[in-house]
Amino acid sequence: MSAGGAVVLLVLVISTALPIATTSAPIIGLDSFLTQQSRLDPQATNDSFLSLPTSLKKSLSHSTPLSHKTQTLVSSLLSLSVSLSLNVRLVGSSFPSDSSSLLSSFLSASQPSNHFHVITPFEDLLHRLAVKHSLHLDVSHSPSLASQLSNALQAEIQKTPSSLRSPLISVPFSSIDQIIKQDFEKEKPVHGVYLYFLDLGTQSKPYAYSYGFGDSSPAFAKCLGSIWTGKERYIWIDLGAGPVDYGPALSGEGALPRGEFHPLATLHGIPKSQKALLADLASLVWSAYQVLLVPSLRIPVPFENSLIVQFIHIYGSDTSDPSGLDFKTIERTFMDEVNDNGLLLADQSLRFKTYKVKYADCSICSFAISRSTNSYTSRFLFTNYTLIVNEYLDSKRLHQILSDSTDEFRRVAGFPEEDFGRILPVYVFDLDSHSILLLDRYHQSVSFKDMVIAVRTKNAQTVSDYSCNGRHVFTQTRELERPLVGSILQSMWGVSPTHLLWSPRHNRTLVDYTWSVGQTPFGPFSESSSLSFVQKDAARRNVLLTSLNHSISSAIDVLESIAAHGGERKLLKHNQLTVFIQRWNLLKYKLDKAVSALSRLDFEMALFYLRSSDHDLYSIHSLVYNASQELEASLACFKDPPFPWGSVSMSAVTFFVLCYLYTKRDKLFRNKRKQF
Repeated sequence: MSAGGAVVLLVLVISTALPIATTSAPIIGLDSFLTQQSRLDPQATNDSFLSLPTSLKKSLSHSTPLSHKTQTLVSSLLSLSVSLSLNVRLVGSSFPSDSSSLLSSFLSASQPSNHFHVITPFEDLLHRLAVKHSLHLDVSHSPSLASQLSNALQAEIQKTPSSLRSPLISVPFSSIDQIIKQDFEKEKPVHGVYLYFLDLGTQSKPYAYSYGFGDSSPAFAKCLGSIWTGKERYIWIDLGAGPVDYGPALSGEGALPRGEFHPLATLHGIPKSQKALLADLASLVWSAYQVLLVPSLRIPVPFENSLIVQFIHIYGSDTSDPSGLDFKTIERTFMDEVNDNGLLLADQSLRFKTYKVKYADCSICSFAISRSTNSYTSRFLFTNYTLIVNEYLDSKRLHQILSDSTDEFRRVAGFPEEDFGRILPVYVFDLDSHSILLLDRYHQSVSFKDMVIAVRTKNAQTVSDYSCNGRHVFTQTRELERPLVGSILQSMWGVSPTHLLWSPRHNRTLVDYTWSVGQTPFGPFSESSSLSFVQKDAARRNVLLTSLNHSISSAIDVLESIAAHGGERKLLKHNQLTVFIQRWNLLKYKLDKAVSALSRLDFEMALFYLRSSDHDLYSIHSLVYNASQELEASLACFKDPPFPWGSVSMSAVTFFVLCYLYTKRDKLFRNKRKQF
C-alpha cells in the first residue's frame, strides 16, 4: 500500500473510533490556570495535569465531542499554523490612496498557506515540517514621516562629495535608520514586523547607502545597497536609491541585476502604472516574508540547556597574527545578544572555550590537510591563453577525517569531554602558507551539523566570483570573524543564510542575494558581523519549530498505534479512556497555545507550553503502551446448533417416495403401452 493510501486509511479508522475533540474549544478557567502555572513553574518541570481542579478535568472530558462534521484528529494536528503579522508602511506622496486595498488583494491572491522547511534535514526527517505559516498583512500610509526623511537625505547628499569610482553618492544608512527607528519605537509594544517602503522624491544626485566605514578603493570594494534590517523588528527599503546591482560576476543564480526589471528598481526607468508599481511592491513583500520572517531552517535544532562552542585554533607559525581572527570578538558578538535577551531561550546558557594546537605537533592535522587537498585548473587570457592550477580543500573529506579523529584531537588539544549539552567544535586551520587555500574553492568557513571548519593562509585577499555595482568583490582571506559568526549560527541554531531558501516546487535550494547586503553575517557583499532581528528570531524560533514538529509526529504515532489495536474502546478500559481523553484535549490545547505564542513572537511562552505538553504526550504514550501490554488473546467457544430433524425427515420421505415410484414404473405405465 502507498504512503498516501496508508494515511487515508488511518484517518478513516481514527475518525470513526476516537470520541475526542479535534479543535480546542474554550474551557472556562483553563487559560488562567495555565497562565498561573507559567508564573509558578516557568520551566514546566512539573506536570500541570496533576494540579488541575476536578471541574477542569470534567470539562476536558466533555469538550467538543467529535461529530461527522469536525476534522479528524490527524488533520487537526497537521493544520496548526503560525500566523505572522507584517505591517507595511508606505512613506511618500507617490503612493496612491488605494494602495492599501490593491496591495492586500495582490498578496491575498498570490500567497497560499505554506509549511516551514528545512534545507538539510536529518536522515529520518523530510524537508517539510508539519507546522504551517501564514501572512497577516496590514498596510497604511505614513505621510508625516516622508518630509523628515527627505530633509535628512538631502542634507547628506549635499555634504557628501561625488565618487570617482561610482556614479552613486554614498549615504550612511544611519542617517535614515535613526529616524525610522524612532518611528518604530512609537509603535511599541508590537507583535509583528514593520516594513517601510520609502519614496523620498527625486534627488539632485543618484545615491545608495553604505553600511561600513571608509570609501571604496581599487583593492577594497564597498557594496552599496538600498535596504536595511534593524536589530529591532523593522525593515526599510528606499525605492529611490540606486539602482544597485550585486551577485555572481560570471555565471550563477540569485543576482540582483542592473536596470528596472528587479522590483527594487521599480521607480527607475520608464514610469509605471499604479498597478504595476504595487505589483512590484507585492513581490518585495512576499520575498521579505519568505526570506526574513519565515526563513528555512538550515538544520533541525533540538532544545539543549547548555550550549558550548569550542574554538580549536590550529596554528602553523609561532608569530601568530591575531588580526582578523579574534576569538574574543566573535564571543562578544554572541554574548551581547544573549545579554540583550536575544538568541537564547529560558534557562539556556552559552559558553565559549578556546584551545590551541601547533600544526607541527599535530600529525592528524597535517594528514587531514594533505588528504583533503585537491586542485582545479582554469584558463586566463594574458598575451595568450594560460593554464593555471589552484589548490583547495575538500570540506566533506576534511569533515570525515575530523569526525573519525575526535579522540585524537581531544588528546592533542587537551580539551575535556563534556558530559551534557550541545557541543560545537570549531576547527580553525591557520596555516603558514602563502598560497590561496579555500574550502570547496570559494568558502573561508563551512558549517556542518556537528562542527564548523575554517581555514586561512598568509595570503591576504583574492578576487571572488562576485561583483557589486560593476566592480569585482575582493575576499579578505585573513578576515575570519564574520564567516565564523555565520557558520556558528548555522550549526548551533540552524539559521539559514539570507541568500538560501528551500523551494518545495523546485525540490532544491534557491539562491537569491536580494537581502544579502546590510546587517547580515552571511554572503559575500556584507561587511557586518552583527545580528539583525532576522537571525535572532530565527535562532529561537528554529528550536521551537523543531520541538513542535517532534510533538506533532509523536502524537500521530500514538494515533497510529491506537488504530492498529482496533480503536481506543477496544484498547483502553473505561477509567483509562477517561484519562486519555482528558490528556489528549489538554495536549491539543497546549499545542494551540504554543502556536498562538509563536504568532505573537512570544518565544518564552511558546517554550513553556511545548515543555508542558511534553508531560501530557509522555503520559499518553505510557497509557497506550501499558494498555497494549495488557491485551490477552482469547478463544470464544460457540454452542453447536440443534440437529435439523425436520428438514432431514422431509428429505428421507421424498427419497423413499421417489424410490417407490421407480420400482412400480412398469405397472404405472402399462396402460399407456397397450394403446400403442
